[in-house]
Amino acid sequence: MTSREALRPPGGKALTARQRALLAELEELFLVEGFVHFTLDDLAAKTHCSKSTLYALAPSKEQLAVRVVAHYFKGAADLLDERIAGIEDAREIIGVYLAGIAEYLNRAHEPFMRDINDFAPARAAYEMNSRAAAGKIRSFIAKGVADGVFRDVHATLIAEMAGVLIEAIQTGVIGSRAGVTDAEAFTALSELLLGGLASRD
Repeated sequence: MTSREALRPPGGKALTARQRALLAELEELFLVEGFVHFTLDDLAAKTHCSKSTLYALAPSKEQLAVRVVAHYFKGAADLLDERIAGIEDAREIIGVYLAGIAEYLNRAHEPFMRDINDFAPARAAYEMNSRAAAGKIRSFIAKGVADGVFRDVHATLIAEMAGVLIEAIQTGVIGSRAGVTDAEAFTALSELLLGGLASRD
């Protein structure tokens, strides 16, 4: 199952209020405790629902995990789009965007990120999110160049390099090597990008 399929309501029907609440509850649980070690019986007990209720969200525990992971990343994308809406200065857009990523990632504990890395379908949803973030940054850089606030650069290359750094931050590599929080790492990435892209004029 792809992350897009994970976001599609079963049978193409809109989720009920109870299903939306359950998805949010599972997300909060997974963010703290991870998801690989849970059985459907465990999840039913923790969310005080029946297994049939969980099956209405996804036909298996594995697909349910992918759906919840995709829900988490979609929530991040929606929040970030909302925060940068109406901002015109590319420098401010990048700063707000990367700060938002840092804030959202602070909700995710180590077991969740570890399970994403260890479970290929969930990792695919995560990688799609990283590629989307790199694409956003590429468009922000292109806008800044067109507006004259950034010097003329290879926007695609810079964005892909930023994407690699975002992935290293999200997987904890940067934090463990540099001894910083994700928020501090994204602040440094923002400073690195904005300093390197600044117009020489």
